[in-house]
Amino acid sequence: MYFRDDERIALFIDGVSLYTTAKALGFDIDYKSLLTYFRKRGHLVRAYYYTALAQDQEYSSIRPLIDWLDYNGYTIVTKPTKEFSDSFGRKKVKGNMDIELAVDAMRLAENVDHIVLFTGDGDFKALVLALMGKGKRVSVVSTLQTNPVMVADELRRAADQFIDIAYLQNEVGRNPAARAERPSLPDVDTSAKPDRPQRKSPRNICKDDPEYPVGA
Repeated sequence: MYFRDDERIALFIDGVSLYTTAKALGFDIDYKSLLTYFRKRGHLVRAYYYTALAQDQEYSSIRPLIDWLDYNGYTIVTKPTKEFSDSFGRKKVKGNMDIELAVDAMRLAENVDHIVLFTGDGDFKALVLALMGKGKRVSVVSTLQTNPVMVADELRRAADQFIDIAYLQNEVGRNPAARAERPSLPDVDTSAKPDRPQRKSPRNICKDDPEYPVGA
């Protein structure tokens, strides 16, 4: 894995992709350690986290994570999910965050040297090529250690380097055995901070997994 000490780095995290990739590998992401890991490899300018949120529920299982990330170094970009029924009458949850991620990456490109994309979606190949056309280095973070693999081959080959997050488990993973010993998220007092306006726009997210916290 190659990073220069003087590089300005930006992280763009597809929340759904990172959640499902880590789950498939059998570990949870420690988001504090994730920031620390990349701060040691250059000047971390920004870390974006993209997710869709269910707006019509009194409580969303992903909300504590989003609130913690928002107060601990991440820039959160959300939009409301949409619920629909498929041809069999089964309810699905859908949210599309590709456009927001791509637009933000292109906007920030002038102020960074190296963009790290946490996604396996082959649709981002066009973004990778556009960023490289601007002279930026692009890394893709996903995994080849699952069956099927979590990253599209065309995306992996387009990037300057591919980082298999399976090999970063000791650096950015949270030990599941520690869940009973400590809360999953640090206690944060959010009472004094005003709500931030949410940015809206329409990646198709269809989750059948009942354990999946919407937008994680």
